[in-house]
Amino acid sequence: MASALVDVTVSTDERLGECHYGAWTGGSLKELAKEPLWRTVQDQPSAARFPDGELFMGESIAEMQARGLQAVREFDAVVNAEHGPRALWALVSHGDVIKSILADAVGAHLDHFQRIIVGPASLSVVSYTDRRPFLVRLNDGGTNLSALVPCPGDAPVGGGVGCADTESTT
Repeated sequence: MASALVDVTVSTDERLGECHYGAWTGGSLKELAKEPLWRTVQDQPSAARFPDGELFMGESIAEMQARGLQAVREFDAVVNAEHGPRALWALVSHGDVIKSILADAVGAHLDHFQRIIVGPASLSVVSYTDRRPFLVRLNDGGTNLSALVPCPGDAPVGGGVGCADTESTT
């Protein structure tokens, strides 16, 4: 896959940063789990808002999702305009941000994002189209990624998102 990477540009967007946990920043999960807000975060995240702290401002999980989705969709539109709809790009972020983006991609309410598992350094793939996003991979921990490399020209019907199947049969 690395050989397929050409002209890689790295950019940073603060909207894709971790949730702003405010007063909870730096707290231990063991202690935070005793807080009444913990149940809301787990059972109804769309209603959860982290309190402001002395050093860090808090935000709601819905605000985190909104800023993340805005950044992802804007970035995808720019990449699409500059490189075409078959271009690949990567987002590196934190678990809750990624889970909220994946929940949106499958049309799940934010209250269900805690059901999604995103392991450290795992790969999840969303393909954005004019009509809707599609979840292509979820929490991939190291399988063959060659199927993600776009085919030159038109891909065959039923050929998935990549060329691996058609290249191996020629």
